[in-house]
Amino acid sequence: MHTTPQTPATASTPAAAALCVYYDGGCPLCRAEIATYQRTEGGDAVQWVDAHGCAPAELGPDLQRPDALARLHVRRADGTLLHGAAAFAEIWSTLPRWRWLSRLARLPGVLPVLELGYRAFLRVRPLWRPAGGTASALPLPLLRELRTDHAGETGAVMIYRGILAVTRDPELRAFAQHHLDTESRHLALIEPVVPPAWRSRLLPLWRASGWLTGVLPACFGPRAVYATIQAVETFVDHHYAAQLDLIDTLQREHPSPELAALRALLQQCQQDEVAHRDDAAARWNGRARGPLAVWRWLVGSGSAAAVRVCRHI
Repeated sequence: MHTTPQTPATASTPAAAALCVYYDGGCPLCRAEIATYQRTEGGDAVQWVDAHGCAPAELGPDLQRPDALARLHVRRADGTLLHGAAAFAEIWSTLPRWRWLSRLARLPGVLPVLELGYRAFLRVRPLWRPAGGTASALPLPLLRELRTDHAGETGAVMIYRGILAVTRDPELRAFAQHHLDTESRHLALIEPVVPPAWRSRLLPLWRASGWLTGVLPACFGPRAVYATIQAVETFVDHHYAAQLDLIDTLQREHPSPELAALRALLQQCQQDEVAHRDDAAARWNGRARGPLAVWRWLVGSGSAAAVRVCRHI
């Protein structure tokens, strides 16, 4: 058993609970297993700390974030720190439904075998755990939002490409080309922030959806295109605003230059999208009725649904 004696816990340390568990919330498999423990009887008596997005103070002075992300750790009420298979055995002993597994793990020779199995899992875990770039330092909820931004900007590029594929109207082509250049710049800015492993697995679907969102209204003329762009950009404006609010909350809790730089990037994107919305609104300057109103509703609702899916896939 791997243990590290610690000084007794105080009310200001993470060990105030009977047991404190430090897990990697950036690993989907780890997150799913911890969620199972949290839902079971006794799970509410344990303090669960996501080492991927918590403040350094929540880890305690004797546990560094890289170590906490590298393998599971638990801290007993007396301050003793355990990791690996011993940490799992400690969790199981705390949860009534899992105590049988804890008793099995503590039989002679079993814990070393479990430790070997756990180390083998750690070797293949990078296949499931996205890593790298600026994203590795960001909280999981924000990473999910950034995934939607990358997918959204990918779709936006395809919207304008779809318009250009259909329309021969010079004014509309100039409008689409101008905004395509802006969206392409957004995508180039966001791609380095969202490494490939974090990007949506449904990008082909978002590309196709974006292209159709441009092609279909272009078949009916400039008015339908401008109304569509206004609907899309109205949603995107609200979407970016919510993300800026999230970053502001995170900055108040844990200020960092990475968050400040990311906020500036997203705010610039939002301002550009608002300019797109206002440009489109000024060009058609009307109210959507009948089929066009239904189409605008479908565009807005579809965008919201796509974001909900993209946060997880």
